[in-house]
Amino acid sequence: MAANPDFIYTPPMSPYLDIVFQDEDIVVLNKSSGLLSVPGRLPEHQDCLQNRVQRVLPTATVVHRLDMATSGIIIMALNKPAHVAISRQFEQRKTKKSYIARVFGHVKEREGSVDLPLICDWPNRPKQKVDHENGKQSLTHYQVLSYSEPNLENASSESGNPKVESTLVELTPVTGRSHQLRVHMLALGHPILGDRLYAREQALTVSERLQLHAKILSLAHPISDELLTFTAPCPFN
Repeated sequence: MAANPDFIYTPPMSPYLDIVFQDEDIVVLNKSSGLLSVPGRLPEHQDCLQNRVQRVLPTATVVHRLDMATSGIIIMALNKPAHVAISRQFEQRKTKKSYIARVFGHVKEREGSVDLPLICDWPNRPKQKVDHENGKQSLTHYQVLSYSEPNLENASSESGNPKVESTLVELTPVTGRSHQLRVHMLALGHPILGDRLYAREQALTVSERLQLHAKILSLAHPISDELLTFTAPCPFN
């Protein structure tokens, strides 16, 4: 049984495409929260970043993905040599990624790591879970950026003034497992605000969107080998 049987896909239309950088080999985009990276199986799930990009750049191919609910930087290749070179960097963990998240409660340790193996929670897919026997090694570093207290007068689901205690954190994944950041924060006892799969009660209802954003991606250009760093401003704070 699916985790969200009543889910209705309503992808955002503005901005339709947010291109951060483009040359002959790559295109870098700032994906909106709520937009699939690649098409789903159902006809109503065909509107996605991949198809939108391919309407204007037909040779574009997906190298990596962001969860539908996650916003931020994503790169696509525009030719086969670029695709192969970028894919190799991801496989060899030579890329550097940094995410911003607002999580429920106050994270006590100002910085730390979560090293917990993950596996698909098959009966509740697409959810993932910690499994010390069969899970794949998964490592996330985190650093606290700021703490927020409840602000009942000026609370907003899209601002830094939620109705609950929360912490703004920078997350650096060393591995790239599905839902890794979301499950690791849950395992710490601090689910990401607005997470429809893993958050409960106040942590879920306080935000209309998942407060997780891929802010920075650094990698070598697939052809020139020049080190490139791309950023997308965080839509929440």
